[in-house]
Amino acid sequence: MPMSCHGALQELRQGVHLTVALAGNPNVGKSSIFNWLTGMGVETANYPGKTVEVQLAETRYGDRTIGIVDLPGTYALGGISEDQWVARQALLDTRPDAVVLVLDATNLARNLYLGLQILDLGLPMIAALNVVDQAEARGIQVDAQRLGEILGSPVVPTVATRGTGLDALMARVMDRVSHPAPLPPRLRYSVDVEAAIGKLERGLASRDDRPHALSPRAIAILLLEGDPEIAAWLAGLEDADELVELRDEMRAVLREIRGEDAALLLARERHGLSGLIAAEVERRQPPRALTADRLWRLATTPITGLPLLGLVLAGIFSFLFYVGDWLSTGFSSLWTAVASPVIRWPFVTLLGDGVLARTLLWGFDAGINAALAVGIPYVLTFYLLLALLEDTGYLNAVAFLTDQIMHKLGLHGRAAIPLVAGAGCNVPAIMGTRVLGSMRERIIASTLIVLTPCSARTAVILGAVSLTAGWKAALAIYAVTFALALLTGIGMHRMLPGRGTGLVMEMFPFRRPGARAILKKTWYRFYHFIAVATPIVLGGSIVLGGLYETGLLWLLARPLRPVMEGWLGLPAVAGLTLIVAVLRKELALQLLITLAMVRYGPQASNLLSFMRPDQIVVYALVNTIYIPCVATIAVLARELGWRRALLISTFTIALALLVGGAAREILAWLAG
Repeated sequence: MPMSCHGALQELRQGVHLTVALAGNPNVGKSSIFNWLTGMGVETANYPGKTVEVQLAETRYGDRTIGIVDLPGTYALGGISEDQWVARQALLDTRPDAVVLVLDATNLARNLYLGLQILDLGLPMIAALNVVDQAEARGIQVDAQRLGEILGSPVVPTVATRGTGLDALMARVMDRVSHPAPLPPRLRYSVDVEAAIGKLERGLASRDDRPHALSPRAIAILLLEGDPEIAAWLAGLEDADELVELRDEMRAVLREIRGEDAALLLARERHGLSGLIAAEVERRQPPRALTADRLWRLATTPITGLPLLGLVLAGIFSFLFYVGDWLSTGFSSLWTAVASPVIRWPFVTLLGDGVLARTLLWGFDAGINAALAVGIPYVLTFYLLLALLEDTGYLNAVAFLTDQIMHKLGLHGRAAIPLVAGAGCNVPAIMGTRVLGSMRERIIASTLIVLTPCSARTAVILGAVSLTAGWKAALAIYAVTFALALLTGIGMHRMLPGRGTGLVMEMFPFRRPGARAILKKTWYRFYHFIAVATPIVLGGSIVLGGLYETGLLWLLARPLRPVMEGWLGLPAVAGLTLIVAVLRKELALQLLITLAMVRYGPQASNLLSFMRPDQIVVYALVNTIYIPCVATIAVLARELGWRRALLISTFTIALALLVGGAAREILAWLAG
């Protein structure tokens, strides 16, 4: 779970030579720059009561250690939404030595608004003018030097997915940090606004107790905007009556002269300045026809987009089926032939062939073999495909394409993105529901995500069902879970009070992904998967082995017989693996394979000597539907509350037992 953001930021600052914050709008390439700068040691943190997270990492440049703070993607700094509040607060708490503002060169005017707010805070800024290759392809040329002169900040053209310009960017960051002299504001508001700022600035100049060590000008602007934190600071001062009166007077004067609230006036003028700056530094020519634009139209037009979506899903399934099967067989065979004899020798030599040696070999031999046969072939492969879909922008097209379907479930099209991401891991997908407009939508979306087969459950489906009952049976499990999710969504939409909220979603064009960025994102996810899963697999396998070798396994399995054998038609011992799999879903298959190999030998790794194909189908179906893993339950509780998390978990258990029993009867009828 994420740590406290304020404490994490202070700890980060104390352990590094300097701190750099990354800021930018969503989908501008900020994550690509963060991934390029950092390695595996990435942590997340959030503020109490807030669910939006900040990523923290350390990197080295020359002989200096740099703390990197990756702020949430946001269009502005303020208190309108959680991402805005968190980005603003993290900037103020960190007081970074430099802020790298990532700008989308294809949409400069919109991006500059955030940059103007950062400059208003008096923070040293360097701009990364990203995706300049795409801008040029669209006939847009940006004069980076002139833009830097206007902003009073260095501007470095970059193509983050290829690493182009990032070395130059870091060099400019280090140069800016080495010469920290404050620059006078290059950008000015209208005469009326500047007059109000100036009067407040003079009233604040003598105070040395300004929050976050902000400049008098920054405090003056925040007072005019009605910033809650600065207003609370002012209200807590004993000698601020004149300053309060001056603030109220300046806001009243601006309202009288300009006819609108000071906060709205400042926002309007920032937008105007952003547009004027963009117009001055941009040179536009008629864009040439781009393949990416043609593909976007094909992907978002229903008559072509839906068949294309079907092909993409079929391609993912086929890739996982064939490549995953090949890798699984290869890893398992290699382990059995090479690693297993080497690992078994010291245990048998030192401990003999007794209960202790056999118990430990459950984990260090059969357990690792099972983990390799499931984790790398299916989980790693799926993470690679998911990163490819994310970085090309195809998930955004899916959201647009499925908007009407989502509305029938009481959701907005944007919900399609966390739902698809849930096929990788339910935990970040549930956190991704924060983009939805109401708690009602988040409850519906989170429930549907829980019913979405994640990569761990996909590993069970493909690693067990497809290899024993065939690809059609595996595909049928996906079809059943999709139908259950659809019916659940429709039912919740009709039963839950309230209705969906409107939401405007920005569309982003297809982009050519960078191989380095995709591989790094894939490895980062898989690394954390392995770091968490390996100890659990080893520990779970050893515990299961100890129970088996001492005969306690069958004693513990006995209470499960009425449900497992009587209702689901499965071996009672399989119920124990389902219970342990609440820790991580792929453990169900890994422990079942471990149990089979120990009991029946290495040839039992395909499970057919342990269970019939129809039993494996029922087993995988129940594992896919029933109670989510503990990490998912924990994030459900954090996002929705414990009561809702327990209700969703109980619902999935009941649904899994109902569907599993029905599947047993249907399969028996089809077979007989």
